[in-house]
Order: sequence, then C-alpha cells, then structure tokens
Amino acid sequence: MPNQPPQQQTPPGVTGKMDPLPDHGEKSYKGSGKLEGKVAIITGGDSGIGRAVAIAYAREGADVLISYLDEHEDAKDTAKLVEEAGRKCVLVDGDIAKAEHCRSIIDRAVKEFGKLDVLVNNAAYQMKHDSIDEISDEEWNHTFAVNISAMFFLCKAAIPHLKEGASIINTTSINSDKPSPGLLAYATTKGAIANFTAGLAQLVAEKGIRVNSVAPGPIWTPLIPSTMPPEDVASFGNQVPMKRAGQPSELAGIYVLLASDQASYMSGGRYAVTGGTPIL
Repeated sequence: MPNQPPQQQTPPGVTGKMDPLPDHGEKSYKGSGKLEGKVAIITGGDSGIGRAVAIAYAREGADVLISYLDEHEDAKDTAKLVEEAGRKCVLVDGDIAKAEHCRSIIDRAVKEFGKLDVLVNNAAYQMKHDSIDEISDEEWNHTFAVNISAMFFLCKAAIPHLKEGASIINTTSINSDKPSPGLLAYATTKGAIANFTAGLAQLVAEKGIRVNSVAPGPIWTPLIPSTMPPEDVASFGNQVPMKRAGQPSELAGIYVLLASDQASYMSGGRYAVTGGTPIL
C-alpha cells in the first residue's frame, strides 16, 4: 500500500496540490516560550520543513522572516499561521542563488526587527536523474548555488549581527551520509553542508554562536512531487525502517531545541530525523 498516490507537480511545487496534505503542526504544535523574544530567519519557510519550523518558532515566541522563491500563496498561508500565534512575520521573495539577494535578506531582518538571533538555512533544490549525462552544467551549478553557496553568503552576512547565544541551523540530509545515486547533485551539496556546518561551528565558537545541522530522511514536502516521477512519489518513504515518509511537523522539535538556550553546549553536530535509518 503506497504512503501517497502517484502525483507530479512542476518545480518548486505548492502545498495545496499535494495528496495527502502535509502536517506542519498547524493543529498539534503547542509552544512553551522556549524562543521568547528571539528573531529568526528561515529560508524556504513558505512550505514543507520551513513552514513547520516557522509555526513552531512563532508559537515558542519568536518573530520570523521567511525567505522564499516565488510560492506567494504558500508564503502568505505560513505568514497567517505565524501572525495567528501573535508574532510578526516578514515575507521576502527572491532567488537565494544570488549573493546580493542573500545579503538583502539579512539586512531586511535587522531593519525590521532590530536584531537577529537564529538563522535557519533550509531552502534547497533537487532534481532526480538516472544518469550523470542527464544533469546539465547549468543544473549542477544551480543546485550548488541554491544549496551551499547561498548558505555561505547568508552566514557571512548574518554573523556580524549575531551575539552570544545565537544559533545557525542548516538543513542537510540523510544524503550527506548515504547519497542517493539518482540525486547526485543534491546529495553532493548535502555532504558539503555537513562539512561547512562542522567547520563554521569551530570558527565562531569563541563568539558564543552555535552552528548545527539537521539531517532529515524522506519528508513529505512539495519538493517531492515536483522533482520526482509519480511512481517514485508513490513509494517515497518505504526505504526507511519505519516504512513511511515523515511529516514536516516531526522535525519542528529539533529545530526548536537547537535554536533555544537549552542547546547551549550543542554545536558542530548533525542530528538525524530519518525514520530509523542510522547516520554514523
């Protein structure tokens, strides 16, 4: 029995066309003040993992800036959920593959909120291919620009504004440890993110800034039906021991922990949320 029916969208995909709709914690996440008064930037915060993180952060007391490409309806839906939690939400659309846009995201957050406490680098691009010959030079470069170069630009611009106790959280993947051959470009960038995170954590440790990464397994987000063939969508998640795709809401807790003061001695780590597949 498939976890979800075969389906396909054009990239980057939208939440409302997914069957079943993902669970971002809209009805289940209950906050307890863990991020009271903090300000967070979440790239790719319009949908998927980013939306789940935005909901959780807002209900924990944080204001958020959501960076997204052009999925305006998804972004507005997320902003509404943040505002319903009594927090401020700023939406910034544009292409993070461009260094200048990354710098403008940081500048906008500081202008709107007066400070920055948490940077969640979550946005990513992937496309499935059965052969290296199918990957164009342009697609390879674009995947790196969105997934890893943007992370560098954003971190570099953000760090001068981060004070002791601040947190950077990068979304890597189980592909950083167990690369899927069909996701060659994406998996390669996710390995780079794991290394970037571990190295940056050491560079900024004396400033009191923590840097960690989260490694999701198969998570049911718009990225899946918009970048995989329908037959792969139908079996998506079956490869892990739990035999199902995870919901975005099932990642919210680790992003909250890593952003909070409770994680004050946690830095340089990679945390698996993989449905039982080990990362060693």
